[in-house]
Amino acid sequence: MSKQYETVFILTPILSEAQAKDAVEKFTTIITSNGASIVHEENWGLRKLAYPIQKKNSGFYHVVEYTASEEGNVVDVLETEFRRDERILRFMTIVLDKHSIAYNEKKRKGLVGRKREESTESKTENA
Repeated sequence: MSKQYETVFILTPILSEAQAKDAVEKFTTIITSNGASIVHEENWGLRKLAYPIQKKNSGFYHVVEYTASEEGNVVDVLETEFRRDERILRFMTIVLDKHSIAYNEKKRKGLVGRKREESTESKTENA
């Protein structure tokens, strides 16, 4: 039986774009080399943090959604590498349930939030 996970991690803002891509590639390689398959990967870019972390006010956000077998230790290996890497400010891994998986699929297809946009557009056209 396999589970689906979502990991969000924040890279330090002092990295260049190439260095940030190298770091992301390192962690996605760790995921795939431990028997997991990546479902979706998304770069949120440089964003302001809610509070300073290590005297930094912003960071590069990245999200990876992947499936792995329950017997494997992909999450343990990945989180150990996050802790060892000084480029990582914060990380969080969650197990997705069936509702979260369905929501993420709808979000990727652009179905989430579209109804509000269409209703506001129709109101402005009618006015």
